Amino acid sequence: MPFRIRPDRDFTKQFHKAASGQLRHAMKTLEERPDGTHEAIHAFRKNLKRVRSLLRLVARAIPDTRQKENARLRDIAASLSAIRDATALAETVGYLKDNARDPKEAAALDRVTDRLRCRRDAMADATSGLDSMLEKAIGELAKSAEALDGICFPHDHKKNARMLAKGWRDTARKAREAIDECRAGASAEAFHTLRKRTQDYRAYHDLLRAVWPAAMRAGYDAASELIDLLGHIHDLDVLCALVEAEPHHFSNADDLAHLLDAIIFRQQEDRQVAIDLAEKIFSDSPKNEARRIEALWIAAAYG
Repeated sequence: MPFRIRPDRDFTKQFHKAASGQLRHAMKTLEERPDGTHEAIHAFRKNLKRVRSLLRLVARAIPDTRQKENARLRDIAASLSAIRDATALAETVGYLKDNARDPKEAAALDRVTDRLRCRRDAMADATSGLDSMLEKAIGELAKSAEALDGICFPHDHKKNARMLAKGWRDTARKAREAIDECRAGASAEAFHTLRKRTQDYRAYHDLLRAVWPAAMRAGYDAASELIDLLGHIHDLDVLCALVEAEPHHFSNADDLAHLLDAIIFRQQEDRQVAIDLAEKIFSDSPKNEARRIEALWIAAAYG
């Protein structure tokens, strides 16, 4: 499903098409669940992230609506996050196993993966009222789609170009600030913030692809690589928290030692690679990027 806004067409209609397309796809996915509940929840959360990125891009023009609908979509995603997060943790140990440094570590991580899969399945079985939760989520998505369908933007290419440029600049600036925090203290929160802003940045490259297809595609691919890496870093942090909160899942002392050693090693490696890659992706000044986006939008709109 294309996630695009074309500069040579009515901005309001393009916005509605992009937002409602993602929300209605999310509703359909939760209703039909073609690949099972776990994958449906994973897919619908991706749709919501794209819409939230779109709202951030145009936030200067619709501050109140953006705040309200962003909170609604955030809460919908959070209401169904536990089962998906449990799946992600098992996948994270699989990631560690794929990068295991010796057969003993790989075997230990394989056993840990099995235990986390059992935890995931137990959580799914114990989740009461899952169907009603999904129905409620679908209802909230419909409300959000209706609210966003009521938004109107000016019929002025230059005003819309300035709005988009400001949204782009704000996200790039926040990403730069997060990079500085990551390099200074390597806190989990700083890396998570960098991931969220990079997700926005990738979405912008998708949304505005028409203004410069080759460059936007390259930017999208680079951001995707960084997001994948930052996703592993975040999941490793969550896995560390699980070890502390639910130690009964890791009763085998040798397996736990291998797990913690693998986490520490992988975190150190991935964090440094992520910082270096982020520096390249966000090397240009946010102000310069914003000016370029504004000029490209206007040129494409009147071209």
